[in-house]
Amino acid sequence: MPVPIVTRILIADDFTLVREGLKKVLDAKPDLEVVAEAADGAEAVDKALREEVDLAILDVSMPRMTGIQAAAELHKRKPELRIVMLSMHDSEQLLFEALKAGASGYVLKSGADTDIVEAVRSAMRGDSFLYPSAVTTLVRDYVDRGGRGEEEFDVLTPRELEVLKLIAEAHTSKEIAELLFISIKTVERHRQNILDKLGMRGRVELTRYAIRRGLIQA
Repeated sequence: MPVPIVTRILIADDFTLVREGLKKVLDAKPDLEVVAEAADGAEAVDKALREEVDLAILDVSMPRMTGIQAAAELHKRKPELRIVMLSMHDSEQLLFEALKAGASGYVLKSGADTDIVEAVRSAMRGDSFLYPSAVTTLVRDYVDRGGRGEEEFDVLTPRELEVLKLIAEAHTSKEIAELLFISIKTVERHRQNILDKLGMRGRVELTRYAIRRGLIQA
């Protein structure tokens, strides 16, 4: 895909100040323009599909749908869209999940003011952008991978991750059923499958796990 003269960007983050800061940095460059904003992952998916956007910057932890869930959905439905993940967390697990979901870059918020422009430009060229310690993480994983089984983040299905996020946000089974357009019985089956797979006993443990996974914020 040829790089457009001006890259049209969507920024998704549940903090207005973060969006405003990124927009200021990006709009200052003649080849970059922020044309859309979203406050959660579901809104980001909707706007990215409806509007003419070349690249989406998605915060890892957002309400309703996480950035990683949004990235996976967009990668499936609009594969030409470039995706850069933004995160507060220098997390090996979140990094691998982001790359698996189709992200071309992973930028830490602590360095976003200096890294975000290069991350966007790299993604549009078809290259990847990772913060320095992430490269070390990938190299170590490549070396160690031979003796390991499936990664923990592959244990749950995408639907189970959706249910887990909503459980951790304290939604009832009825509310989850309505939000996901499934039956309460199906929600309860997913809940039990999640508990069985993770070896956990209740919502408190699931909530702690969801925080570690970046599905919700502490």
